[in-house]
Amino acid sequence: MEAPHISRFTLAFFRRIVRGYFRRHFRAVRISQPQRFQQATTGPLIVYANHGSWWDPMVSVLLAHRLMPAREHYAPMDADALQRYPILKRIGIFGVDMRSVKGAARFLRTGLDLLAGGGVLWITPQGRFSDARERPLAFKPGMAALASRVPGGCTLLPLAIEYTFWDERLPETLLHFGEPVLVNGADDTLEQRLETALLETMEALKQKAIARDPQAFAVLQSGRVGAGGFQEFFGRIFAYLRGRKYQAEHTLIPLVEHKEQA
Repeated sequence: MEAPHISRFTLAFFRRIVRGYFRRHFRAVRISQPQRFQQATTGPLIVYANHGSWWDPMVSVLLAHRLMPAREHYAPMDADALQRYPILKRIGIFGVDMRSVKGAARFLRTGLDLLAGGGVLWITPQGRFSDARERPLAFKPGMAALASRVPGGCTLLPLAIEYTFWDERLPETLLHFGEPVLVNGADDTLEQRLETALLETMEALKQKAIARDPQAFAVLQSGRVGAGGFQEFFGRIFAYLRGRKYQAEHTLIPLVEHKEQA
């Protein structure tokens, strides 16, 4: 299997679409511990995340663009599904068939080639949509085998993702990077280590989500606020008649913007 060719034009266009989607459909994209990702500027890197929603691949596109634009980013996708969306091949998505031995071998070869070339791999090891509260996580085989075969070692970084409502009409996208897992060669406990690391990362994000503390996150991207429609229209009128400034937010939450690294 040949490594996917990334079209700069298509990728830039797709990134613009992703930014617009999050701006329209979420109050904000909030991130915790982004430096754990940003500091992995060299060496083979695999980011692996829970897979609860259709939005997850867009999360990876946004994170890659905003936090690590200098490296090329790739992700595997079911080969049959990819046939329906061939344009995705031009932004770094490659097809896999993990149901066969031949397909699994191709995944390993392609993954090793991409990592050796400096690419970052984004993987959802559950291989299906799964609620963030489901236990056990039940990883599909392949990721641990790939990581253990990377010459010179590999870093795997767990990423927890949640989409939850706080005080506004639109939901929040909440992200949290866990502690990196370093791999160098074969390890019979690797699968369990990786699953435990992601579970701990998801638990940490769950507690932050329950606390509803925006100060625990930086804002990667802000979105729309306010109720919209007639409620917002009349709210503006009443605020004007009372000589007050209209507040679109139901609860005023300061947006602590994420600072890009120099």
